[in-house]
Amino acid sequence: MPEPAFISLGSNIHPEANLPEALGRLVSIGRVLRVSSAYRNPAVGPGPQPDFVNAAVLVETSLAPGEIRARLRLIEAERGRIRQENKYAPRTIDLDLCYLGQTDQEFNGWSLPDPEANQLAHLAIPLAELEPGFRHPRTGETLEAIAERLRLRARLTPEPSIVLSAPGG
Repeated sequence: MPEPAFISLGSNIHPEANLPEALGRLVSIGRVLRVSSAYRNPAVGPGPQPDFVNAAVLVETSLAPGEIRARLRLIEAERGRIRQENKYAPRTIDLDLCYLGQTDQEFNGWSLPDPEANQLAHLAIPLAELEPGFRHPRTGETLEAIAERLRLRARLTPEPSIVLSAPGG
């Protein structure tokens, strides 16, 4: 049975090229239903680096969580992502599965829902654009409520120069 997969996208190395290219590849996971606006935000972590541009995508899929994650990692590798020990290093593309329906499960080294999806504005605000009434599997809080809670301290600005749309849309 197909489920909604909420996927975050981020880039601070040529985001104007990497975000649309990665979005186009998400059809390998399922049917792309909706795409959020793009938002610019300061990079997190040590040392100066370019701002990130973040967005989110809602995909309808029948794939298992591990298969989705494997396909996301493949898309990252195809876009030149090199995973480093420093999780804050600049990157061509960062794709994360934040929610898969109401899945609430621990895996080997990761979990659903993504623990940062209700803590970081650059994830929560684009995710809320996709389906504001979707409820967090653990807290029951809507994506809209999560985004509103984080919006006050957010350092996001809309990035109108990067327009993302569903493949074929």
